Amino acid sequence: MAMAATSSVQDDALKYLHAPSDMRHCRGALGDKVAMFNGQAENHQAGQSRNPFSGHAGSNGIKPTLDTKDANYGRPVEGSKTDQRGQKAMQHVAKEILELCEIINDCGQSVPTSKSHKYIRFGELFNIYTHISNKVVGILLRARKHCFVDFEGEVLFQRRDDDVPILMVKTIEEIRSIFKSGNALNHGTNSYAAPVSGR
Repeated sequence: MAMAATSSVQDDALKYLHAPSDMRHCRGALGDKVAMFNGQAENHQAGQSRNPFSGHAGSNGIKPTLDTKDANYGRPVEGSKTDQRGQKAMQHVAKEILELCEIINDCGQSVPTSKSHKYIRFGELFNIYTHISNKVVGILLRARKHCFVDFEGEVLFQRRDDDVPILMVKTIEEIRSIFKSGNALNHGTNSYAAPVSGR
């Protein structure tokens, strides 16, 4: 009787091993992990078939096309690690732009025609800001792109452009309120241009 039971268990084990992999039953946590892995693998394959830059693009018979008018064109997949890193970088840039405006407000001079607006010469700003960060020119360009500051020329260079005035386009109170609203890096539609003396 014991021999029959043993051969029955062996037969069941052999049937299990020779059964197709999708017929095998995994139990408990292992089964959940296998199902999760298979789901991630299928999602990855589907994503690669839609990605025009992968070697698998168009493997399902559909050639992917990019729509340049799509709102998500050129942006990472929402919620991905790349998207999270980008959001973190944008927050850091916003913080540096606000810090730059605070420095101009504290160390700059009032515009003669408008006491609420301030300006500072590039050479002076460069000397002050390099003690804080070495990215003063890049932050100035970003601040101009979002209409917080304005200056002549495309890029400013140390020594050559030391006398170029950098104007704060808005008052520091307006700039602070824009940053508090969380809308600072979407800002950029205002095209105010106050005259700066000494240009």
